[in-house]
Amino acid sequence: MNIVKRREIKYLLETIEYKKQKHNIEQILKKDIHNGNNGYTVRSLYFDTLDDRDFCEKENGEEIRRKIRLRIYDIKDDFAYLEMKQKQGEYQIKRSLKISKEDAIEISKGNYSPLTKYDNPFALELYTYMNINLYRPKVIIEYKRDAYIVKENNIRLTFDHDITSTENSFDIYDPKLQLNPILDKANIVLEIKYNGFLLSYIKDIVKNISCISTSVSKYYLSRNTTHKIIL
Repeated sequence: MNIVKRREIKYLLETIEYKKQKHNIEQILKKDIHNGNNGYTVRSLYFDTLDDRDFCEKENGEEIRRKIRLRIYDIKDDFAYLEMKQKQGEYQIKRSLKISKEDAIEISKGNYSPLTKYDNPFALELYTYMNINLYRPKVIIEYKRDAYIVKENNIRLTFDHDITSTENSFDIYDPKLQLNPILDKANIVLEIKYNGFLLSYIKDIVKNISCISTSVSKYYLSRNTTHKIIL
């Protein structure tokens, strides 16, 4: 199990500003090893309770809330990560459990019993929590990410674009998944994640970016329209 505790700041950029700042940041920060030439793909299946408690807590701005998701970076991978993100005030705590593809497929169907075979207290916690609170798969979200890192304070700057989703299928390994945009292609989400405090030169980078601060999550954006229709 991997545990990360950090602060997160989010901004919404337009395409021109994104291209400009991406070029500037590449001159200063080191690329994530997974970036390649065109970034990398992130695909996540999010779970929520029958009455969408996690969505509603986000909508209401609750200080303490959580999200549970199953995440892959390549449909050819034979593993996935089952993660729980917990917001506690200004901090985000992310715990992650690496599981097999076979178990990920079962979990994506709402069967959480494969978690009982992992000799890991977090796996048992997830199994118990997701069953007691009647968690069900809700939406798959996919996007492209460009990531840059600073080893000090474990700082990560990420640009997320081409953000799409579907609630019609929960097959996270489907190569022909039909996805729909949840943000205009001209909008890019910049996330800055760090431990403790931001280094001064990272602050300077942010000051020079023309952008809008936002707290809206991809999960909230993807479910917002559907949730209003249901209500």
